[in-house]
Amino acid sequence: MTDKPAWLVDHGAVWTPGEARTVFETNWITVTDQTAIAPTGRPSPYGMVKFKNVAVAVLPIHDDGTVTLVGQHRFPFMAYSWELPEGGAPLDEDPLEGAKRELLEETGLVAADWREIMSAHLSNSVTDERMVGYLATGLSPAEASPHSADETEAIALVRVPFHEALEAAVAGHLPDMLTVAMLLRGHHMAVKGSLPGALSRAMLG
Repeated sequence: MTDKPAWLVDHGAVWTPGEARTVFETNWITVTDQTAIAPTGRPSPYGMVKFKNVAVAVLPIHDDGTVTLVGQHRFPFMAYSWELPEGGAPLDEDPLEGAKRELLEETGLVAADWREIMSAHLSNSVTDERMVGYLATGLSPAEASPHSADETEAIALVRVPFHEALEAAVAGHLPDMLTVAMLLRGHHMAVKGSLPGALSRAMLG
């Protein structure tokens, strides 16, 4: 991760939270309602979704420049989605441990090398959800691992050249935003020489 540029500075007033009231809660989220004070000084009703997990995403790159993707049907959009392995890590857990678990459970793979390559806020106007993304290399099958520990997931796997996955993402065929962002980050690293030369060449085709 690079140092923060000098021009990235905060400006002006901040939001002032009011007293939050929980209006809905599950094992994954809490929805709150409050009246906050905006940076302009005006009161503003604010509903917010607070997440109980950190989103984790894994970019699993094989030595030949291919990437393993996970396919599953997603409820909110009622659509099938091909994605990178991803999931959630409890707030009190090291996100890396969550990423390792998701890779194993969803793909049956383990990685010899892990590298944090991205952090981001997701839908930051209405949620406090954040993500951490990892590059996983030195991949090999685990000795024994069912393809999902989540009884609601019916997962399929595909292994494709990285550059094909990237093209599919920018064309809108892989609309999951964690997948799009992580593939673009992987491409950026390959182009900038942040990865071993042989791996970069294999990824870029």
